[in-house]
Amino acid sequence: MIRVLAIALGAFLVCSSLSTLSFPVAALPLRLPSWSARANQISVTSPAGEPAIAQAPAPTLTTRSNSFVAAAVERIGPAVVRIDTERTVTRNIDPFFNDPFFRRFFGDGMIPQGPMEERLRGQGSGFIFSADGLILTNAHVVDQADRVTVRLKDGRTFEGEVRGTDEVTDLAVVKINGNGLPVAPLGDSDQVQVGDWAIAVGNPLGLDNTVTLGIVSTLNRSSAAVGIPDKRLDFIQTDAAINPGNSGGPLLNANGEVIGINTAIRANAAGIGFAIPINLAKETSARLARGERIAHPYLGVRIATLTPELAKQNNSDPNATVLLPEVNGVLVVGIVPNSPAAQAGMRRGDVITQIDGQPIAAADELQGIVERSGLGRNLRVTIIRGDRTQQLSVRTAELESGS
Repeated sequence: MIRVLAIALGAFLVCSSLSTLSFPVAALPLRLPSWSARANQISVTSPAGEPAIAQAPAPTLTTRSNSFVAAAVERIGPAVVRIDTERTVTRNIDPFFNDPFFRRFFGDGMIPQGPMEERLRGQGSGFIFSADGLILTNAHVVDQADRVTVRLKDGRTFEGEVRGTDEVTDLAVVKINGNGLPVAPLGDSDQVQVGDWAIAVGNPLGLDNTVTLGIVSTLNRSSAAVGIPDKRLDFIQTDAAINPGNSGGPLLNANGEVIGINTAIRANAAGIGFAIPINLAKETSARLARGERIAHPYLGVRIATLTPELAKQNNSDPNATVLLPEVNGVLVVGIVPNSPAAQAGMRRGDVITQIDGQPIAAADELQGIVERSGLGRNLRVTIIRGDRTQQLSVRTAELESGS
């Protein structure tokens, strides 16, 4: 207290030397110092109202201070792995090499003999979710891989076996032989809210054990809106930096629990990444680990969201090939040959407004209903064709790769 009074008195004397006021020192009313927003400084106010700044001693830290990010990464870090892949691609000889002129000019010794093989290497991330060596990652990380090598943070390396993949949800399970391996704690993606912290861990651009921080930007961002209509996903969107090599790595909450699997990047949008909700992976991981095929129902239609405004624009175009009803619905822009929709008599230009009596206003809504319907299910589809409303019965079938 004596030191504080001395500091305050000294500050006052400095200020009063510039003033015409004169007071007995003993009569000066001193105000107690208050901590200012500036680090390690005390703000003292003189009777004249003029602030004075005095330097305070730097605080002494007696314990180690960790951020929640450091704690989260420490919790999961040992379970995050790097996945290196190799695959052989066979390429046919360019017809140019078989040209007689080329052969005469260069000789047969310069002509490649037979198909050419090329080794392609890839890299991604993943995380261990079972102590016996089961790893979750993206299907595209291990797609067509001849060899999979898994490297742990502690430097241990294992040969990996791809147990199962699902291209539609971009999920895969890889197995390594080990016991007592570190396991990533799984969270609940249904509890995630917009604005929650999001921590991405992985090996982007070959830089192992990289951590980036952001927030959850939005939820239920459909794969169609992201620009990958061949998937059936509602992504967690985040602004945590996600780069090539992050694919398959975990997206964490503030507690260090996995809430998503980093998977998609929009090349034309800076600072936006996407993750598969972990609850979807929980539903299929055991089946993928057993090598089971994940069946997905489909109708066989190519679709687009229709609004009254879009319909008006189309109908005002003199070159329009079809007049569209000015309603909210899903426009059928194409039919897959021999598909359930084709067999039910659905046509290009039909507008789907209901499924089993449930109104449909967007393409991703229709996709979600079909995905949840199951195989071999008869769906009552309400359509508008021209000026007539009709009902069709469409029986769902299994989506084949590339359909």
